[in-house]
Amino acid sequence: MKLAYFVWEYPPRLVGGLGTYAAEITKKFDEMGHDIHVFTMNEDHNLPTNEQMGKNIQVHRPMVADASTVFPVFVDEELRRWGQGFKFFSDVLSYNVLAANKYVNDVARKWKGDVIVSHDWLGAMAGMISKQNMKAPFIQHFHSTEYGRSGGGGSQTVKDLEYEAAQQADMIVTVSYAMREELNQLRYPAPKTRVAWNGVDEKKCSMKNFKPQQVESYRSKLGVRPDEKLMLFTGRLTWVKGIDSLVRAMPAILEKEPKVKLAVLGRGEMLDELKAVVAQLGIANNVMFINKWVDENERLILYASTDLVCAPSRYEPFGIVSLEGMAMEKPVLVGYGGLREAVIEGQHGLYCDPNKPQNIAEQALKILSNPDVAKKYGKNGRKRVEEYFTWDKVSADTIALYETLL
Repeated sequence: MKLAYFVWEYPPRLVGGLGTYAAEITKKFDEMGHDIHVFTMNEDHNLPTNEQMGKNIQVHRPMVADASTVFPVFVDEELRRWGQGFKFFSDVLSYNVLAANKYVNDVARKWKGDVIVSHDWLGAMAGMISKQNMKAPFIQHFHSTEYGRSGGGGSQTVKDLEYEAAQQADMIVTVSYAMREELNQLRYPAPKTRVAWNGVDEKKCSMKNFKPQQVESYRSKLGVRPDEKLMLFTGRLTWVKGIDSLVRAMPAILEKEPKVKLAVLGRGEMLDELKAVVAQLGIANNVMFINKWVDENERLILYASTDLVCAPSRYEPFGIVSLEGMAMEKPVLVGYGGLREAVIEGQHGLYCDPNKPQNIAEQALKILSNPDVAKKYGKNGRKRVEEYFTWDKVSADTIALYETLL
């Protein structure tokens, strides 16, 4: 199958989970023998405009000129209020137009895709333009929505873009049944909405890759003593991730289990606020902020070093963090949304209410104070990942959906 693939982030430029998803699944598509042309962003103009990656992946990164002084002339008032964020919208719009033109007027003259695939609103415009000009089936992936990301608010322009992409798409693919229900509530066309879960590299995410002495050394580097337990949060430091409630749950956890520390890996707008809360609660010795970029090996050894992976999200279409924790044989504590599809309560971890720190503490203590239960959850989680959430399975399921359009 030939795939014209529009995704805003792609290696080596990775911003969040979307880039990781696109990298992993296209790599598997390549291994399966499918032919992919990826059109992605070249934000700082320091990457090749064309690059071969793998055997069957050709990556196109059009150069984007700054058009932010022109767009205010004809965009609506809402976009003008984006302030510094307006340049971001300008760059995304320029990328989409340039990427679609590169495909329609250049690439497709020699190589025409069987299907057009775009991801989220960041690539949706290119997908819609390409469909209009190429008359090929158009698949729109939704990894989240503006409504969900913002807690019900957000940009009306982005909402309108997402909705229009859903109307024009021949198929909508989303990451969980929880996300499909959200799309249904937003009145997206249900008959053409399908679900394909995300995946994880179970070979990289494996305790077999780390010797006990490596883990002990890393825990010592973090300042975690052998008799202490370590909880891990990794993700954006933002309200939807529930990190504020997790931090506020720490005093109740420490009251019952005083030898517990929390490692927070991530960046975001709540960092200063969280540090202030930690100081006010007097738990600075038990909460460490790893506010830097870490490479993949350090991120995985952090998982290997932890006793409980926490993802108390208020909104999470799927949640790669829980999969990574399960693959690393760690018990997981999860909040709402698609997280609960990967994690079966009482088998791989527990659920919590992200809006109630006391509930987070109670659920965390059930795991932290029961090593045998924690070990059982970890072993069961690894088995579930191997059965349902490998990239081999996810890529095969996704291609099977695409093929129904041909």
